[in-house]
Amino acid sequence: MIYKVKANVIEDRIGELYRKLTDGTIAKQRPDGTEIVASMKRAVLTDPGVAEWYEMCFCPSPLYHERKTQYDFYFTGMTTEEADDYGVVEGDSLWSYMASKPDTP
Repeated sequence: MIYKVKANVIEDRIGELYRKLTDGTIAKQRPDGTEIVASMKRAVLTDPGVAEWYEMCFCPSPLYHERKTQYDFYFTGMTTEEADDYGVVEGDSLWSYMASKPDTP
């Protein structure tokens, strides 16, 4: 199933997510690591502190494993809605934004 996702960025933690996305930590996560990385590369900021993206997930609850292992540490207020396919969301690159933020100690 493909979902359109919307979530609020936790500003003081998002640099840590970027590090984990780029150092291979998340890519190695099974079964969903490569989809998380691809989804974050597609994600955009649609408003200050608000990210949106499309993501494929086969959990019984939308993004259950992804949230439990990664997303709930870096986003709040996450909502999902079913989509027929990956769409395009207009906005500024979340990837570039995360790259500009410091990693948390």
